[in-house]
Amino acid sequence: MIRYYVVTVFPEVVERFCREGLLGRARRAGQIGLETINPRRFTTDRHRSVDDTPYGGGSGMVMRPGPVVDAMERADALEAERDRGRPLRILLTPQGEPLTQARVRELAGRDALTMVCGRYEGVDERARRRVDLELSLGDFVLMGGEIAALALIEATARLRPGVLGNPASVAEESHSAGTLEYPQYTRPAEYRGESVPPILLSGDHAKIARWRRLEGLARTVERRPDLLEGRELTEEERRWLQERES
Repeated sequence: MIRYYVVTVFPEVVERFCREGLLGRARRAGQIGLETINPRRFTTDRHRSVDDTPYGGGSGMVMRPGPVVDAMERADALEAERDRGRPLRILLTPQGEPLTQARVRELAGRDALTMVCGRYEGVDERARRRVDLELSLGDFVLMGGEIAALALIEATARLRPGVLGNPASVAEESHSAGTLEYPQYTRPAEYRGESVPPILLSGDHAKIARWRRLEGLARTVERRPDLLEGRELTEEERRWLQERES
């Protein structure tokens, strides 16, 4: 089991999302665990404030270090009660490293993750120094880290044994082999004048596998050539790409 601790001022958003679909089923089956920790629990003022104005001036508010660190340490204590080590602490922030499938695979092998959902203008640097990793979904800014935390939960949970109904789909999807996934088709065989490629109806599984591999490569060249940097194409792959261009 992998256990997720999510430090968030909106625990109901995370809980509601993780009750549905495959995540909800995985939780009920004991394949993943989830606990939300609201940093407001660790405040002392009557307003339960987790933010304050930044030193030095400036717009917006900053999350105070005390409630955030206390919430992370609460996750540590919960894991210690289970005789397990400290969870890896992750801050979801636009300043973090871009989340990749390689990083997802690494994190999916962990026993526990603590995800801190930043809000406002960010988190006090003294709390940031106490995380192990900072991750970002991309070069854009959200209102908070909850969506990023949910994305990380989904991405890692689906790699855990038993969570997906068909484990083969994990090996065939985009980024699993360093390329994008091949085009997908289902019924009907013809839709508004467009037909399914005949090879997919041939029943020849070896030829279908080859077509899918090469079409995935072609899609990667077209949409994400950066994924192929440093990779030497085979003669078959170069020929396939040349034929598509001609």
